[in-house]
Amino acid sequence: MELPDLGEHCTEKTCNRLDFLPLKCDACAQLFCRDHISYKEHSCPSAYKKDVQVPVCPLCNVPVPFKRGDPPDIAVGLHIDNDCKSDYGKNRRKVFANKCSSKGCKTKEIVPVKCSDCGKNFCLKHRHPSDHACIGKEEAMRAKRLNALSRSSQNTSSSSFRNFQGTMSEDEALARALQASLQDDANQRRTAQSVPRLSRENCNLS
Repeated sequence: MELPDLGEHCTEKTCNRLDFLPLKCDACAQLFCRDHISYKEHSCPSAYKKDVQVPVCPLCNVPVPFKRGDPPDIAVGLHIDNDCKSDYGKNRRKVFANKCSSKGCKTKEIVPVKCSDCGKNFCLKHRHPSDHACIGKEEAMRAKRLNALSRSSQNTSSSSFRNFQGTMSEDEALARALQASLQDDANQRRTAQSVPRLSRENCNLS
């Protein structure tokens, strides 16, 4: 005698068994019989949330850490794009060389996508000015001018130091500069001491 109101049917389509004590999968929250409760037996789509195994890169055989709850395939793909030490990973990084300038974004594109306003390169997701908080043409030009001025000032200071240094080493040039400054101080003291004596002699003569 069957009691259809008691128990639950197994969610597995190939089974559909009526089980009086069904088991609930802790990943997908579906009910199964004891034969199909394991992740493998019912091909659980949410098994990655409970699976704590660390995926290994198929190219360089390095364990790839990933955030729990995220699909491991995404972490492996990011590893191949950014950190993989294999020849394939390096060649792929050369192809994907155009890094997004948006803060916090690590996406790289094959083709450069430059903003028409600020001139910076972005990924397809942040290519519109409203998506990357574009500073506009005027601010971009101002920033370029400031960078050019700072670079030119650094180059002039370094070139003047090189001209002063000549063929000497840095330590010798610094010692020579220190000696020259000490001599200048001594000369200034001598002149300061000799000026009052001259004024007294002039007063006596008068």
